[in-house]
Amino acid sequence: MALLEAGGDPRSWTRDVPALHAQAAEDPAMSWDFFVRTYADDARQRRNERFVANRGGVLYPRAGTLGGCTAHNAMITMRPHDGDWDSIAETFGDASWRAANMRRYWTRLEHCDYAPSSARSAHGHAGWLHTDVARPALAFDDERLRAIVVAALAEAQSLDPDLYLDAVRTTLAGGALWDPNDERVVRAAAEGMVFVPLHMNGGTRESTRDYVHATAASCPNNLHVELHALATRVLFDGERAVGVEYLSGERLYRASASPTANAGERREIHAKREVILCGGVFNSPQLLMLSGIGPADHLRAHGIEVRVDRPGVGKNLQDRYEMSVVYELDGDLDAQRGMTFRAPGASGPDPALARWLAGRNGPYATNGVVGALVKKSEPSRPVPDLFVFGIVGNFHGYFPGYSRELTADHRHFSWGVLKAHTVNRAGAVRLRSPDPRDPPEVNFRYFDEGSPGSEADLDAVVDGVLTARRIMRRVGDAAREVRPTHHVGTRREIAAYVRDNAWGHHASCTNKMGPVSDATAVVDQNFRVHGVSGLRVVDASVFPRIPGFFVVASVYMLAEKATDAILADAK
Repeated sequence: MALLEAGGDPRSWTRDVPALHAQAAEDPAMSWDFFVRTYADDARQRRNERFVANRGGVLYPRAGTLGGCTAHNAMITMRPHDGDWDSIAETFGDASWRAANMRRYWTRLEHCDYAPSSARSAHGHAGWLHTDVARPALAFDDERLRAIVVAALAEAQSLDPDLYLDAVRTTLAGGALWDPNDERVVRAAAEGMVFVPLHMNGGTRESTRDYVHATAASCPNNLHVELHALATRVLFDGERAVGVEYLSGERLYRASASPTANAGERREIHAKREVILCGGVFNSPQLLMLSGIGPADHLRAHGIEVRVDRPGVGKNLQDRYEMSVVYELDGDLDAQRGMTFRAPGASGPDPALARWLAGRNGPYATNGVVGALVKKSEPSRPVPDLFVFGIVGNFHGYFPGYSRELTADHRHFSWGVLKAHTVNRAGAVRLRSPDPRDPPEVNFRYFDEGSPGSEADLDAVVDGVLTARRIMRRVGDAAREVRPTHHVGTRREIAAYVRDNAWGHHASCTNKMGPVSDATAVVDQNFRVHGVSGLRVVDASVFPRIPGFFVVASVYMLAEKATDAILADAK
């Protein structure tokens, strides 16, 4: 088996240290910077405060490195709601996609380091992915953070108290933090305060990169990893995929932080069994279209011979809507005392970093999230759709240099608002040119430019902003709102601010899974591309609807199911 990776495999301290995930996203050794549109209308797009005029869009960080975006994400690892899997099962009449069956893939992949083994919890303890949590004591040792978390717990208690499950909560300051991956919590789809599980091992980021390395070490003759290999098109013999053409060379993709002018060396690699695309929501549809699979008119416009006319390739693009409410506190956070967020020895002593280097613990062994409130934006919703999470630092979306602003001082705190189960499915990925080194054009078509029903999405985000403000009112004068500020006060004003400035970071669904009779579908329930043989797509692009709150755990589970499908066909 051969694995082609367009990026390299740099060892970076920003990658290893959980608290430095923002710096990892802007690490030039592995960052791919996509600049995307959230609106087609240029005047509306320019109202976004993070719009970069000379790049024509808003920064959407990706990672060109072994392990992809698991090298720089915030490591939040939460199972999706059961209905996300059950809807796929209903589409195909395939019970293997039901949540009751998908649960075993979670158990198979997880190596839980924070909860005891229990059949009732459905945690796994022997899988390849270690999961852990930032210890709540880190927040409760800091007077200011403790006040904020206690305020959030009070807000959580205002929700239906009957939903609190004593068996799966950790009691803190008279409230309760739930384990969102406990089977009983997942089934209940309940509202409340949760701690946030991370894909982390002993205080260090763990990701698919580590799994690839471990597999290559244990099966050296069965897995070949080739770095700096940019796939350019799938090779076919008739209707069957038989290999991949690629360019060999560093920094060939023009989304790279410092792309090279070199053209790279053109090579081919041939497959004995099949070709599996795992390029992600932007690059997998790009590679299909470069290979002649996609909307016929669009391919012909770029001079690409049409192999299979599948209008759905690159369509159905979905994401979360995110927003933040940022506060300046009345003093520095004790939890961040002495933290420089810089490389060892770069700017004087850093006691917290010395602690992490000595034992992989302390504030550097966190992602900066001190807790989250899961709730419904409307009581009538079947499952919670808002994830309101507290972040140490000044975070208000992605823009060049955002990681520096996030950690520039020790007196900011942000509430992130994430809206799940969004209505909008109108975004699209389209070729910019037939040159495989050019990133595609990406337009999410937010809110009223997108699918009907956008007002429900917008109202939900506004509700999340108001929830964050209610929490901070309990804190009192110790915190001053600096973004969007009290000048944005009414629901109408908040809605206008959200329309202009919302963002996302969980793009999915551009190679939708569905039956061949559905013209918008690209792959079947076994990940096989419609219209050809020997070709699959296994990544976040194949979801029909974006699942859960944070997509990475869903992708891990999806990949485990794909493993079974691939092995079954091989037999």
